[in-house]
Amino acid sequence: MDRSRETADFLRGRRAALSPERAGLPADGRVRRVPGLRRDEVARLAGVSTEYYTRLEQGRAGNPSAEVVGALARALRLDASEREHLSDLLLPAPHAARRAPHRPQRVRTGLYLMLETLSHVPAFILGRRTDVLAANHLARAVLTDFDALPATRRNLARYYLLDPQARERVGDWERIAAETVAILRLEAGRHPGDRRLAELVGELTVACPEFPVWWHDHKVLRRTHGAKRYVHPLAGELHFAYESFQVPGDAEQTLCVYNVEPGSATARALPLLAGWATSELTAPPPA
Repeated sequence: MDRSRETADFLRGRRAALSPERAGLPADGRVRRVPGLRRDEVARLAGVSTEYYTRLEQGRAGNPSAEVVGALARALRLDASEREHLSDLLLPAPHAARRAPHRPQRVRTGLYLMLETLSHVPAFILGRRTDVLAANHLARAVLTDFDALPATRRNLARYYLLDPQARERVGDWERIAAETVAILRLEAGRHPGDRRLAELVGELTVACPEFPVWWHDHKVLRRTHGAKRYVHPLAGELHFAYESFQVPGDAEQTLCVYNVEPGSATARALPLLAGWATSELTAPPPA
């Protein structure tokens, strides 16, 4: 990823999306030829010169201080995910973080045991690039059997965006797919030299018609909780309230747990689905 171009596109996009009213600027009566804020207005709000902000937006300002990055984030009214992305783009990354994408990721034995302990709800562990590192039997039954895929194909974004089954099974597919692209964009800012992420983006660009539009929106997202709905061919409609946690000891692994409302139709359906999934796994091969 070209970090200078990414910085320019991200800042221009956020500047264009912010109205003067939302930024707290008084009406000046001037006819606006561009959407959102002008460069001089962002500079004034951030307390820097217009010339310096222009160089920042063009990727020519070198390494700004953390204070300047924070001032820009406040001026552009960035949310937490956008602030994180801006810091990744403008502040130098530690040496260890730059090398991180090249290390293979491993799941601790204790985390595998935790997934099995959470046998009553779907649970899985994501790594970099939304790679699915481990999943319990209910997660494989509700989404897809990641364990049956080659290790290099076990990826949540690839499932959501490229698997035809996902478009039918994932409720509100377009929103979930677009959010997943925003998660990948955040990853790209954190690890611009990640070759496998670049290959995944290239594959999605070619194979998913919607992906290029969402990717060039430059939206970023780090999901920590929310609601998801699936339509399972055997269990019917399933509703979950998911929570995501960074794994202690490895900030680049995320534990995702799909909780259910006690006494709900989903809570009643999951034991049946678990029984079906277990029988599928233990059934002998056909003669």
